[in-house]
Amino acid sequence: MALPDNTPGIPIGEEVIFPEIVELNVGGQVYITRYSTLISVPDSLLWEMFSRKTTKGLARDTKGRFFVDRDGFLFRYILDYMRDQQLVLPDHFPERGRLQREAEFFNLPELVKILAPKLSKQNSMGDEGCQSDPEDSSPGIDTGRNLASLGTAACASLIPSGDGKRSGFITIGYRGSYTLGRDSQTDAKFRRVARIMVCGKTLLAKEVFGETLNESRDPDRPPERYTSRYYLKFTFLEQAFDKLADAGFHMVACNSTGTCAFAHELTDDKIWTSYTEYVFYRE
Repeated sequence: MALPDNTPGIPIGEEVIFPEIVELNVGGQVYITRYSTLISVPDSLLWEMFSRKTTKGLARDTKGRFFVDRDGFLFRYILDYMRDQQLVLPDHFPERGRLQREAEFFNLPELVKILAPKLSKQNSMGDEGCQSDPEDSSPGIDTGRNLASLGTAACASLIPSGDGKRSGFITIGYRGSYTLGRDSQTDAKFRRVARIMVCGKTLLAKEVFGETLNESRDPDRPPERYTSRYYLKFTFLEQAFDKLADAGFHMVACNSTGTCAFAHELTDDKIWTSYTEYVFYRE
């Protein structure tokens, strides 16, 4: 988008002034907002950037957007706050501490106060490493929300036992392949399972699989939300089944699909690939 060289009301002779609608590139995320929004909080970083009479010295990307090298995801909350000086966060928001750091960078002291930790008077757990997120420290908060900031080992110790365990579904899926010779007369040559995937509610997955759960593809998922991007650090289906059984889950369904193709034109060996899912439920 080409930026205008001047705007009505600005004296001729200025190098470049800001348009009414401004495009920003924040950490690779594109935002489009009004100029008045960017200067709505006096003395903030954005106010200092955009209250000047020229764009000289401001970084731009290859498409002419003003570039800010910060977290592009969290900037949406910064921009929302600057529109009406109010903060509305989604339920189980896991990035409160990082958002506070962004607010400090953009020099928004009132937003920093809103995000400041509300520490409880007494740490009932007696262990600094197992405190809940600041926003989760209010009385009556449920265990699931507190688990958002805990490691998987600590989560396991806080899950209610016996009848207090949460009900829900967990689906285990894997892709496999094997080779069969002509007319299936030779022994099948199986290949090992490359990855066991886990689908279900984040809280349940962490409870069942603990430290053996790989969360790298979906690291910030709130405990009450669902995910299909987790997978296990081991590749033995029986080990996954054992963990589910130990946690009180029972298999209620399974399904599998497969496709077949010749390995190559010079042989009769066929390679079969399949995808299989097992559905477990706990009452």
